[in-house]
Amino acid sequence: MTTFLSDSEHPHDVQAPPKSARRRAREFVVQGLYQWRVGGADEAAIEAYAPEMEGFAKADREFFVGTLRGVIGQREKLIEQISAHIDRPFTELSPVEACILMMGSFELINYVETPYRVIINEAIELTKSFGGIDGHKYVNGVLDKLAGGVRADEVAARKQGK
Repeated sequence: MTTFLSDSEHPHDVQAPPKSARRRAREFVVQGLYQWRVGGADEAAIEAYAPEMEGFAKADREFFVGTLRGVIGQREKLIEQISAHIDRPFTELSPVEACILMMGSFELINYVETPYRVIINEAIELTKSFGGIDGHKYVNGVLDKLAGGVRADEVAARKQGK
């Protein structure tokens, strides 16, 4: 006997939980950093354009502006820290992975109130959405190594199960 699923029972109908305002802001930061890195757009142009993008009204605007400005302002320091944990020159990374690594690094260093695993997981999800097929594995490895240095106590406590 063949059993058919009703329309309400199809697995593809499962709704994903709504995105948080901070998750949405991170998506816009990545897009803004991509515009900056690849298209040469400046901070002001990115900030002016972002509110016109679909869904921006639901994003954490303060986090978006602070992170975008912070990454661009601290780019040399961030690239230096990332470069210590990668297997090629930073300039050879895909633009999406490079932008996500800079944002994740900035958050690890400047948003200490956010658990490092949350920051890494967010970066992984963004890479899955915007990056190449296995880019999320690379981003995970690099940010995990970086966290071991910039958040050594937090990483050690997690490994000890505290």
